[in-house]
Amino acid sequence: MRVLVCGIVCYLGFLAAFLYLIAFVGDLGVPRTVSHGPIWPAGPALALDLALLAGFGLQHSVMARPGFKRLWIRLVHPALERSVYVLAASLALALLFGWWRPLPAPVWEVTAPLPRGVLLGTFWLGWAVVLASSFHLSHAGLFGLSQPWRHWQGLPERDLPFRTPGLYRLVRHPLMLGFLLAFWATPRMDLGHLVFTLGMTVYILVGTRLEERELRRSLGKAYDDYRRRVPMLVPLPRPRRKG
Repeated sequence: MRVLVCGIVCYLGFLAAFLYLIAFVGDLGVPRTVSHGPIWPAGPALALDLALLAGFGLQHSVMARPGFKRLWIRLVHPALERSVYVLAASLALALLFGWWRPLPAPVWEVTAPLPRGVLLGTFWLGWAVVLASSFHLSHAGLFGLSQPWRHWQGLPERDLPFRTPGLYRLVRHPLMLGFLLAFWATPRMDLGHLVFTLGMTVYILVGTRLEERELRRSLGKAYDDYRRRVPMLVPLPRPRRKG
């Protein structure tokens, strides 16, 4: 029961961080957002913001590596490995939210109703893509709920077969595509928002490359065929190859 309770607590932590992330990026009235908060001189603020982004990226990348997972499950219950990873990511986001220092210099601002509406619609479309992508495979497994649940039920850990449902037929990483849409689509971009978006974009590009390397190693030809058929992030048709 304790494993299941820990898994639920970790998931609730993720849910709180995810909802705050939407408000943080969209500047939706929470106490701290990407554009509102304590103002520091530009140099120290930029250095702190970059350090927060780097810390989030390192946590995500290092804890996701198989070698780290093998060491980590010596300290935590194997059924909680994913849950603790999700909790650590949520705490890294919470640290970023609390210490982020806005850089208010304007980069662009769109005031015309039609393009502004398109950008706001794309922002919400991005979050919808993120959620839909997580449910296409296994939302509970991705965010560390199914593993503690199966442990509590006395069921073995389930290995999901390789499949490409829904949005995964259009791009290989629709979850990351959703984040990119949500981060970039804004009618008002200031320097701090741009720093955040560029930092997250670099992490997404690097992280997807690392993930694909592991997927190719574990899935072999099946994933290589998938890579040839489906683009990574941009849903554009690929020309058919002869033969």
